[in-house]
Amino acid sequence: MFDATALIVGLVIGAGIFRLPSLVAANTANELVFYGVWIAGGLISLIGALCYAELATTYPNAGGDYYFLQRAFGRGLSFLFAWARIAVITTGSIAVLGYTFGDYASNLYSLGSNSSAIYAALAVLAFTAINVSGIRETRGTQNVLTTFEVFGLLAVVVTGLLLIAPEQAAPAAAATEPKAWTAGIPLAILFVLFTYGGWNEGAYISAELKNRRDMVRALVVSLAIVTLLYLLVNIAYERTLGLAGMAASETIASDVLGRYFGDWGAHIISAIVAVSALTSINATIVVGARSNYALGRDWPIFGWLGYWDDKADAPRNALYVQCAVAVLLIVVGAFGGKIETMVDYTMPVFWFFFLMTGIGLFVLRHKDPHTPRPFKVPLYPLTPLIFVATCAYLFYSSVAYVKGGAQLGIAVLLLGGVLLLLNTRRAKAQPAQ
Repeated sequence: MFDATALIVGLVIGAGIFRLPSLVAANTANELVFYGVWIAGGLISLIGALCYAELATTYPNAGGDYYFLQRAFGRGLSFLFAWARIAVITTGSIAVLGYTFGDYASNLYSLGSNSSAIYAALAVLAFTAINVSGIRETRGTQNVLTTFEVFGLLAVVVTGLLLIAPEQAAPAAAATEPKAWTAGIPLAILFVLFTYGGWNEGAYISAELKNRRDMVRALVVSLAIVTLLYLLVNIAYERTLGLAGMAASETIASDVLGRYFGDWGAHIISAIVAVSALTSINATIVVGARSNYALGRDWPIFGWLGYWDDKADAPRNALYVQCAVAVLLIVVGAFGGKIETMVDYTMPVFWFFFLMTGIGLFVLRHKDPHTPRPFKVPLYPLTPLIFVATCAYLFYSSVAYVKGGAQLGIAVLLLGGVLLLLNTRRAKAQPAQ
């Protein structure tokens, strides 16, 4: 249980907590709402993790969501999910991580007006080249750098809570109209849940745990730890900078340490966050390229993605395509809101497939009632109903409240539908030849 808890904590905590709280602060009008959305994010993540735990233990498969969706709804929806990973979800996450790295690297040395985008693109190109060459990450590196991340968060907590006098809120902040601050909550919770991302992959380890109670305990304890740590960090952010100062900051963690330790403190935390973001970029490139390789193996229209370079022991074509899409998204982000545009781009597609996976749990309970389920989600059907309703609301919010980036993501998903039709027609035509 300890190993499972540590793994889930390591998966969830990433570079996002050093950047996205600024966007959450920009969409909340007071401290109560600000802290409330972070607590809500932890609860939603726990409910979703319990649903995924049932699916993962009942249908253990390396394909994860791809396999769950295929069993519940058929190959068509699983194709769209795989397409979304290569064109939106995974590549969008790489771009977000790239901008996080770029923002903090620019704190150390600026490359000009588009410094963040330049750093982001260089990072993606460099790690793609490393993976194409076949060089693999050192064993244990991820754990070491997760420790650095946690150390950085604790440094922010200690500095913001114990060493710095609290920021005095401006009187004008109380004049915000109720309608204005309620309108910002859907966007705020979207950014919060992006920061909590990773628990869905953590649920897959449930197949390795024989004791069902250990799985529940690991999920509850790990997400409680993350929620508590995120709350402490955000209290430190808000206490030091205030909501307005948080919203205006692109390197919020270094701004907090810089208040007390000066430039050297800001530079140290910037270096920690930059290295952490690089680690996350590399891990996402590794995993994403392999899911793209699987898409090529399963679908003839993407057969060229299914090439494996035996010499480098890597899916070379999948890595090249993933790199090209991620760099293109970084360039698009440079002309928009940078990291905000990339988060907006992924959100509707991300929550649509989370919604379908939640519905898939009900479908598979109906289709396969006699399949052994080592773990069943507690309080069925209430718990998965809450998850499905939450996903539906967040999908709606990501479409209704987010503009250009979200529309582009939906358009790319629809393009995947066109490719699915072409592939289906091609498959039907082949036997007649």
